[in-house]
Amino acid sequence: MSAPESVAISNLKALLSQTLRVAINDGRTFIGTFAGTDQLLNILLVNTEEYRGPMMGRYVGQVMIPWKFVVSAEVAGKLAGGLFNGGGMGEEGLYT
Repeated sequence: MSAPESVAISNLKALLSQTLRVAINDGRTFIGTFAGTDQLLNILLVNTEEYRGPMMGRYVGQVMIPWKFVVSAEVAGKLAGGLFNGGGMGEEGLYT
């Protein structure tokens, strides 16, 4: 029998198939469907558009974004900074 799932894992599973907007430290923003993470917490997005400026989007398909480059993340227009550090998702952070 497997161990019970942590709150963080449950919260992460709830984000699957949601549209995420992820900004990275070089100024690019990716908007795509959240497909999961790996053990290093890199974010996998599918059906993704990449934006370098406000109106310069291009379809890039599937992307893996290293967690160390993530500046901010939003889910359905709400800041996920709270989701990724514990705010709004109970006492436990999403990745703890």
